[in-house]
Amino acid sequence: MGERTENAGPGAGEDVPQGGLTTGEVARRLGVAPTTVRTWDSRYGLGPDLHTGGRHRRWAPADVAQLERMCALTATGVAPAEAARLARTEEPPGAAPARPARAAAPPRRAPARTRAGSGLSLGDARQECKGIARAALRLDATALERLLLDAMREHGLVAAWTEVIVPTLQAVGRKWESSGERYVEVEHFLSWHVSGALRRSTPDSVPDRPGATTVLACVPGENHTLALEVLAAALTERGVPVRMFGGALPVESLIAAVRRTGPAAVALWAQSRATASRPLAQHVAAMEWGVRGARRSPYVLTLGPGWSGRPVPGTARATGLAEAVTTLETLAPR
Repeated sequence: MGERTENAGPGAGEDVPQGGLTTGEVARRLGVAPTTVRTWDSRYGLGPDLHTGGRHRRWAPADVAQLERMCALTATGVAPAEAARLARTEEPPGAAPARPARAAAPPRRAPARTRAGSGLSLGDARQECKGIARAALRLDATALERLLLDAMREHGLVAAWTEVIVPTLQAVGRKWESSGERYVEVEHFLSWHVSGALRRSTPDSVPDRPGATTVLACVPGENHTLALEVLAAALTERGVPVRMFGGALPVESLIAAVRRTGPAAVALWAQSRATASRPLAQHVAAMEWGVRGARRSPYVLTLGPGWSGRPVPGTARATGLAEAVTTLETLAPR
């Protein structure tokens, strides 16, 4: 899988390949349906001049930048006709003067930090982030689900999560924090559809193998489950039996689950230090089962920013999804 680190947002047309993009490629980049791109062309004149034989049309950098402005404006509630007018006549601050509709223009150099949708700072995040961010801002369930599934299929779960989904989630979080919580619904909407896409892209549960199961749970008081859902999906994809218990598992229930499953490993997620219980992690690591002379204990892996700081005696810590997947996969005997 090749690395792609194009700039996101209006003015990012310089990363369009020589020869331009097809309508389908433009639609994917923007996070809209191809019919939407064609409608904006036929109804508002936001179309390309380039042709490659017959009726095949290619979108040049300036054409793509114009559509990106259209997306940004409609995402903030501007009516499509007015957004099209502004997209044809306005440029981002510091850009070259606006070009007339359908006129050719040289590629513009993108600013160091650009924006997607209605102003999500994504810096040099993957190109897919732009489409996902815009679909989330529009609350477009169909487009968002398609883009998430495409990213997971193309890059694999670990890379899609680390390089596409997390940067977009972080951008949305920063946006609502700096906007008086105006975009909370977008963050919830995006998280819900990430969770749904994970379930759709994950194979069936792996049958148990003695001593190979991994238990995944959030510590008591912790309800942020999305990272654990990704980990569960990635382990299942690799043939590791997983028992996922989700958010805020009570202490007694966690201990009962460990005793009943006899797992090779237990991964505990804590988003904040307030929920990261060091005594609980140590207690789970000290649990034993089995006959005398062959007693076993689980390998306890602490996950999430809540565990940052001093290590918890008797446990290990993974700092990212890829490391957690590798560690837990090696603990599951085949």
